[in-house]
Amino acid sequence: MEQISVDELHDRSQSLNSDDLILDVRTSDEFNAGHIEGAQNTPHEGVASEAENLKKYSTVYVHCKMGGRAKIAAQTLEGAGLDNIVCVSDGGMQRWEDMGWPLVK
Repeated sequence: MEQISVDELHDRSQSLNSDDLILDVRTSDEFNAGHIEGAQNTPHEGVASEAENLKKYSTVYVHCKMGGRAKIAAQTLEGAGLDNIVCVSDGGMQRWEDMGWPLVK
């Protein structure tokens, strides 16, 4: 599984296709407080139930606040047979906010 930094996610987010997905695995409250435009929210405990739906994407970028929950979720999805997972394991929404990058609230 590919692992990238949130800085790299920011760079890639400028040119995502409709078959790419940013999957935010933070809680609903965290997501509603501010998230990346176009991101889908599925808390990390629930990603296994979304595995089948996520197979249709070319790439699924899994991220959280700092990287820990993203790693757990990405491993769960990989264990469910997905080979399109990119884990944002270095940084997360905390750095995204610190950098002043755009958020949807």
